[in-house]
Amino acid sequence: MLALVRAKGFRDGALGLALLIAAAALVAAPQEAAAGAKDGLELCFNVIVPSLFPFFVLSALVVDLGLAAYLGRAMEGIMRPLFRVSGSCAAAVALGFVGGYPVGARTALQIYQQGLCTQTEAERLLAFCNNSGPAFILGVVGAGVFGDGRVGLLLYLTHTAASLLTGLLFRFYEPRRADHREKATSKAKPIEAVTVPAAFTGAVSRALQSTLSICGFVVFFAVVLRLLSHYGVLSLAAKGLALLGFQPQWAKRLVAGLLELSSGVSSLRGEAELTGRISMAAFMLGWAGLSVHCQVLAFLVDSGLSPRVYLAGKLCHGLIAAGLTAVLAKLLPLTAPVSEYLVDQTEQIATLDFSSALAISTVSACGVWLLFTIFCGVALSKKCGKRGRTRV
Repeated sequence: MLALVRAKGFRDGALGLALLIAAAALVAAPQEAAAGAKDGLELCFNVIVPSLFPFFVLSALVVDLGLAAYLGRAMEGIMRPLFRVSGSCAAAVALGFVGGYPVGARTALQIYQQGLCTQTEAERLLAFCNNSGPAFILGVVGAGVFGDGRVGLLLYLTHTAASLLTGLLFRFYEPRRADHREKATSKAKPIEAVTVPAAFTGAVSRALQSTLSICGFVVFFAVVLRLLSHYGVLSLAAKGLALLGFQPQWAKRLVAGLLELSSGVSSLRGEAELTGRISMAAFMLGWAGLSVHCQVLAFLVDSGLSPRVYLAGKLCHGLIAAGLTAVLAKLLPLTAPVSEYLVDQTEQIATLDFSSALAISTVSACGVWLLFTIFCGVALSKKCGKRGRTRV
């Protein structure tokens, strides 16, 4: 059976059949497809572009102007012992926690392409640097879905802790290709940076391309989810999970979360057990959903980095986050009264108009940029001071 699946003719035939089925589904339900595309475009215009574009520009500038390299020299003593990656990788971890999906993965790839880390270190980094942003967890999930900011805070803390624990776990990852030559490339080398005009124009151009690519995946999955729901495929998949022991309502929520993050966490509204709901939300936030994975894998094409390591890291992240959340939810006196007022307010925040969302995101990106610059400047001045004292 495995040999049949690996056969090129079988794969091509299965792909052709899938394309025919998809085309028939679009023709049979054009209104559903159009509605899904419209929802996806609205999400891109109001949320994706204003929230990701400034951080993509920021991540490119951090790498191209040499800030990641300076930060790497300052953070080498922390990142190397803990995660077995170069200090420059700290930029991807920081931006991943602040900017949300998929800023961390994009920054990690840029660091690797600049030669600031080896291929093995980049794969270790990808396993834990691509994380959800605080605005989504605290606002949309915490206050919007569960009606309590304390739940959002708990989810963000467990999400962060699970990410770092995943990084500690994947420090032991060692592919067969690792050799002395690759390890030698991780040594410090002169910092190379381009001019500010060249870095800025290149950063804006690449950020626009990355944002448009992500928007394409968002619209595609919005259409797919609408069609799958229309034809009952999601319900059928949920019934399949129910045969494995999941309750029907939990199975349907899990299927939605595995495919698309926002749809999955939105389905967790209700009167079911609180611990179970927030634990599943923690898993969905750690796993991130197939839509996010496709966005990341689009960056990894022709990079040589293994997507299996990234996917394994996200699965571990989700499982660890769910476990931590389940334990802490039982220890802490959490209650989540679903306040319609809070839900309405959070939905208004989540659906900000383009100009407001862009302004907030740009200010946040500038703030992070300022912190990076100050930190690198302080670290560089201390290092220069030490060198000066040594020469005397």
